[in-house]
Amino acid sequence: MKYPDIELVNNEAIHNFELVVDGYRSFIDYKIKDEKIYLIHTEVPAELKGKGVAEAIVEKTFNYIEQHHLKLVPMCTYVQVYLKRHPQWNRLLAS
Repeated sequence: MKYPDIELVNNEAIHNFELVVDGYRSFIDYKIKDEKIYLIHTEVPAELKGKGVAEAIVEKTFNYIEQHHLKLVPMCTYVQVYLKRHPQWNRLLAS
């Protein structure tokens, strides 16, 4: 995992998972309803593009989802692409 020493922050007030790398904030917008978590949008600042930050925040978010026994509904196109590249995470998908 990239950025193992950087903690994923669940900012519940604004429904974001956040990862701060080199002073820049990346985030995933989400909504939770009925034990399902909808990942809506992933955003990484231009300063961090190509450094694996999007992959890191998605992987950390998936670990959070698994630890909290939620089911995933991937609405974000980046999350959908990540799932195609890493099908082992399909175990989190809501049926």
